[in-house]
Amino acid sequence: MDKFITAIGATVVVVGGFVLISFVMSWPVFMLWNGALVGAVDGVHTIEWTTAWGISLLCGLLFKNHTSK
Repeated sequence: MDKFITAIGATVVVVGGFVLISFVMSWPVFMLWNGALVGAVDGVHTIEWTTAWGISLLCGLLFKNHTSK
């Protein structure tokens, strides 16, 4: 039972770490969107950090490099 609780705790820490890293990696998207696009392109509105996270996730899924040798 003790190993099971340790495994669940480790899983929670790993998943939480991945979520934290993905939010940190979405920070540049948030800053570039609100800092560059909003003033330069008509009709573009500011976004929240969670929206930037979604854009980063979507771009990662769509433009992932799938080259094989």
